[in-house]
Amino acid sequence: MKRLLPLAALLALVPAVPAHAQLFGGDTEARNQIIQLRQDVQGQLETTSRGQLELAMQNEQLRAEVARLRGQIELLMNEVETLKQRQKDFYVDLDARLRRFETGGGGLAAPAAAAPASGDPAAESTDYEAALTLLKNGKNKEALAAFDSFTKRYPSGNFTAGAHFWAGNAALQSKDLASATRHFKTVMDKWPNENVAPDAMLGLANSQQALGDSTGSRNTLKALTERYPQSNAAQVARQRLATR
Repeated sequence: MKRLLPLAALLALVPAVPAHAQLFGGDTEARNQIIQLRQDVQGQLETTSRGQLELAMQNEQLRAEVARLRGQIELLMNEVETLKQRQKDFYVDLDARLRRFETGGGGLAAPAAAAPASGDPAAESTDYEAALTLLKNGKNKEALAAFDSFTKRYPSGNFTAGAHFWAGNAALQSKDLASATRHFKTVMDKWPNENVAPDAMLGLANSQQALGDSTGSRNTLKALTERYPQSNAAQVARQRLATR
């Protein structure tokens, strides 16, 4: 006959069952909390990682934009230096030609499309130099008026092509874009073989851009590179086209 456990021992075992179940139940809840905490931390890490990635991308874009702007600034600086040098060379050449002319040495060949100069050649050179002096001194409006007067007084003179070109520049500086366009086109139409013709096309492109005609300006720059590919003006035109 089997021996029965004492009643007191049985009663002692009864409350142990729910206690054991409660222990496992608490462990499951803690595990769930740990899993949830881990998920929260993982989510925060992913969010932080995305933010860092976006910030890195923004920084890279900013660096690229700075590099692009720096390149444009360098191009513009080169363009300004090219224009300054070309203007200096033109003045030096003009001064040499004037000196040869005044000393009777000749050297003032008329533009290919121009008729022989009429009137007093000495007066023509004096008037032209006076207008140039106004322009060099920054008196753009006065220079424009002087060049306009010159082109009317000497319509077929030795310096008429240059007068129209510098009148266009004076007009452009004075914001008289209609006059600038007219003078630059006059050089292109009447004196396409003169040394100022490429610069006149560049001036026309500048006038068109100032008028808001970006398409026309771009077309003029393209035509300049095709018509006068070896000129300094064409070099400037190619630089501008590359940045647009």
